[in-house]
Amino acid sequence: MATTRTAHTVWEGELLKGSGTVTFNSSGIGSQPVSWPSRAEQANGKTSPEELIAAAHSSCFSMALSHGLTGAGNPPTRLETKADVTFQPGEGITGIHLSVRGEVPGLDAEAFAEAAEGAKKNCPVSQALTGTTITLTAELV
Repeated sequence: MATTRTAHTVWEGELLKGSGTVTFNSSGIGSQPVSWPSRAEQANGKTSPEELIAAAHSSCFSMALSHGLTGAGNPPTRLETKADVTFQPGEGITGIHLSVRGEVPGLDAEAFAEAAEGAKKNCPVSQALTGTTITLTAELV
């Protein structure tokens, strides 16, 4: 069964001086302020499209990696994934770097790195972002 998740943003004013609020409709987890300075300069307590992409990518990748490892008979104890989304004003998103640290009993570093590459390739968010260079660092702890 397909699912649809919804968020919406209300923006007021021009790009550089205006601001908005993004609301997470599907989950009901609330609303977050967003502005151009929070995107192109310092966050200052506000989110940005790139931070939202980073959240989506890190969670999707973690789910894909967990699923792949479990399917191969090596369920993870813990996966910690960070996604760094780089935004360059005037160019857009110039890259995403995923960093994952995993605790997977009975698995060696090479097999973990291979599973992580597979998750990077097959995670639905990675697939949606195919126009962006995505790099990966995988560390077994």
